[in-house]
Amino acid sequence: MKFKNKKILLIMGSILLLILIILLALYTGCLRFNYPSKTEYPIRGIDISRHQNNIQWDLIDTTEVHFVYIKATEGSDFIDRKFSYNWKKAWERNIPVGAYHFFTFCKSGNDQANNFINTVPKLSEMLPPVIDLEYGGNCKTSHSKNEILKEIKIFEEKIHNYYGKKPILYVTQEFYEDFLMDKFHDNPLWYRNIYHSPKIKGDRNWLFWQYSN
Repeated sequence: MKFKNKKILLIMGSILLLILIILLALYTGCLRFNYPSKTEYPIRGIDISRHQNNIQWDLIDTTEVHFVYIKATEGSDFIDRKFSYNWKKAWERNIPVGAYHFFTFCKSGNDQANNFINTVPKLSEMLPPVIDLEYGGNCKTSHSKNEILKEIKIFEEKIHNYYGKKPILYVTQEFYEDFLMDKFHDNPLWYRNIYHSPKIKGDRNWLFWQYSN
């Protein structure tokens, strides 16, 4: 009886370890649900931040990575500590590059726009700025949906006017369906769906599809 219990515990432990390995592989992108056809989707890029630690820029294959977006700012006062370094290296490698801002619900759109503008150089060759809109990692707020949309609009208009490029909206399915289905029609979408190709409610088109973590 004791032997059987130990054997069962060993099997359960092995299964748990396997599940953790699979979850880690999915989270890091080593294992994916999506493997899009390169024929159908030939243009590919990456987005990076301090969470990827030190990027080995010399090893990036520019025949596979056609553009890069780099996290610049978050909220009204946070600057990604790797932004300046990654920005410089991307330009040195002649990779088309843009910057993104993680929009928080707890700060004004004006203050967040100032943070982005004070951090990201204004260059005619840069890709359009991106506004990262999602629940994950965001702050808790008592602001209503309309109040949040108002601040997003203030941010969007200010960086559009400054950089002269219409910002791209990075959205998760949940955030899009809660906030944006009938809003910001003139802004291109960067749509996250790690399970299958995007089928966006309202038949809206997407510009970028994030197909993995």
